[in-house]
Amino acid sequence: MEESNVARSVLVTGGNRGIGLAIARRFAEQGDSVAVTHRGAPVPDGLLGVTCDVTDSEQVDAAFTEIEETHGPVEILVSNAGITDDSLLLRMSEEQFSRVLDANLTGSFRVAKRATRGMLRKRWGRLVFISSEVGLSGGAGQANYAASKAGLVGFARSLARELGSRNITANVISPGFVATGMTAVLPDERKRDILRQVPLGRGADTTEIAAAATFLASGAAAYITGAVLPVDGGLGMGH
Repeated sequence: MEESNVARSVLVTGGNRGIGLAIARRFAEQGDSVAVTHRGAPVPDGLLGVTCDVTDSEQVDAAFTEIEETHGPVEILVSNAGITDDSLLLRMSEEQFSRVLDANLTGSFRVAKRATRGMLRKRWGRLVFISSEVGLSGGAGQANYAASKAGLVGFARSLARELGSRNITANVISPGFVATGMTAVLPDERKRDILRQVPLGRGADTTEIAAAATFLASGAAAYITGAVLPVDGGLGMGH
């Protein structure tokens, strides 16, 4: 059976804004001890902010050490930090491609590897990776971003097989169109084009992604691992 009514040590990478912040707040509202990584931006009250660039292994290790000293070993990791750098293939530089892969996919590898150390000792852990519907459907001008988000699926499923016997689950959330700072820069016509393809006819609120994250970390999801949970209003049906 799962633990209940016990504050858990949670880390949300990129948790100081957008989807990450909504997830962090949801866990905090449940009474969990929540840390968020950031790269210098302010962190809301009630959350432990740790400066960390997930592309730097030394910063990742230092962040985990700080969290462990304050909240104890990370029991729930939500790997959310990510970037975009869109460009059509023939105009995309190798640096653009590599930089996005390093932040979104290899960054998730770095934090998951460091988190798993404590989870294995405890023989309990929850790994949640924030992917994207674009990772399954593709996106013109987003070859780097789509590849990084698709890679999270294979990564998480490999961890699910590798760590399942230690009561550590690994799952992926695949959001569709969400109203965040990242999507706010899109032209209005592009936003309308996307929403026309969504059966529910609207974008997601960040709190709806947060609900999926807390569910996957809850006792109700103890027998779910290696899953891709779409929270996309039906946009990606069939993937």
